Amino acid sequence: MSFKKILGAGLGWTVGGPIGAILGFALGSAFEGASKRGFSSDSIKASRATDFEISLLVLSAIVIKADGKVSESELSFVRRYFTKVYGESRTEENFKIFKATVINNDISLPQICAQINQYMSHAERLQLIHFLFGVANADGNVVTAEIDKIATIANYLNISKGDFYSIKSTYYNDIESMYKILEVDKNSTNDDIKRAYRKMAKKYHPDRIQHLGEQHVNIGKQKFQKVSEAYDKIKAERGF
Repeated sequence: MSFKKILGAGLGWTVGGPIGAILGFALGSAFEGASKRGFSSDSIKASRATDFEISLLVLSAIVIKADGKVSESELSFVRRYFTKVYGESRTEENFKIFKATVINNDISLPQICAQINQYMSHAERLQLIHFLFGVANADGNVVTAEIDKIATIANYLNISKGDFYSIKSTYYNDIESMYKILEVDKNSTNDDIKRAYRKMAKKYHPDRIQHLGEQHVNIGKQKFQKVSEAYDKIKAERGF
């Protein structure tokens, strides 16, 4: 089955703009005509899950080469991560975009993020950052260059520093990180922490990304669970 058959019918806004140019680089002229067309609100709504997937692939490639080098082992780790999320057949085709983005140096991150901002909700953009940390951690080690690149992406995607550090902290298990997950600190009162938990639980509830499909919801549940775990650990530490 060809890439176009797998993704073509589902593509929406990612066919145009700077992300569309990357698709063209990866797939030749398959989307040359489509990249110049507009999309109706109905087509955008129908394709949001696929557009999320394409955006994740492009941003993941940018993150993975943040330290200036990409090894075969890193590619293998990322491939396994995407296979776990999307399945083998879809990953096989999607990796064409990922690898093409890795070798493509003519990429404007601000323009890519501006395009994403135009079409994605805040909840979807938060999920992208969560996914990017998962990709960076695919080899069990998130290096400083990758963290810095994700921070840059988060800034371009209008993600607050509090949200960024909250997501980042889910990859650490110390009590200080538990506070950061809830976007509070050790000086916060118990009532502050309770309010923060309710706010974070609402922000990261899986229902907010239900439209992206089951595989995305399952990954999104991890963040929601981390919020609950952080709250439980802080309660246990404080005894309330």
